[in-house]
Amino acid sequence: MTEETPGFDEKPDVPSGATPDGAAEAAESPSSKPAPDAAAPAADGGGAEEGPASPAGDADRTAGLTAQLDQVRTALGERTADLQRLQAEYQNYRRRVERDRVQVKEIAVANLLTELLPVLDDIGRAREHGELVGGFKSVAESLETVAAKMGLQQFGKEGEPFDPTVHEALMHSYAPDVTETTCVAILQPGYRIGERTIRPARVAVAEPQPGAAPASKDATASDEAPSDSGEESGGPEEG
Repeated sequence: MTEETPGFDEKPDVPSGATPDGAAEAAESPSSKPAPDAAAPAADGGGAEEGPASPAGDADRTAGLTAQLDQVRTALGERTADLQRLQAEYQNYRRRVERDRVQVKEIAVANLLTELLPVLDDIGRAREHGELVGGFKSVAESLETVAAKMGLQQFGKEGEPFDPTVHEALMHSYAPDVTETTCVAILQPGYRIGERTIRPARVAVAEPQPGAAPASKDATASDEAPSDSGEESGGPEEG
């Protein structure tokens, strides 16, 4: 009996001069791959078939570009409108801020000058009584000059017609020599800043005597009546 040697397997018979690696290379020989020349005509044929379809592709591409251009124009119009609206809002904001700034300044100046009005009244009374002399006179005139530069204007004169919008009547009387309600005395002058009155002038007013106007008309009529009668009576005497 013969014993089989373990660990050795029988290999298939390989022709002489050939190796297993050579057999693998033979399986991958160039003859099994398609010839490049055979694929070339197919590629050329495919390009020839796509040639007639190129105008349709250009038309589609042009339509797509036109649609994109319309979208860009629409977006540009919207952004332009937004920018114009934002610019208008900014201009309105600037004007509103400037108007508010001017109003705040006017209110602040008016409040300051309103607090100085009693001092100006004292200066006026001192001037009327001849007490505005020396250094006090210089200080008073400087204060009045500064107030005038800030826009303070004094108003109210005797003899001007009474205006309830700028005058405050504290005394009332009747006078035969006036034909309308008139300011006959200025008890306290009024002050304004521009068109804004910060204190009305406090005055004493006088009105015409009740019934004075009708009486004067009757007197005029009575004066004319004798002259007419005289002319009528004078006619027969001349005749």
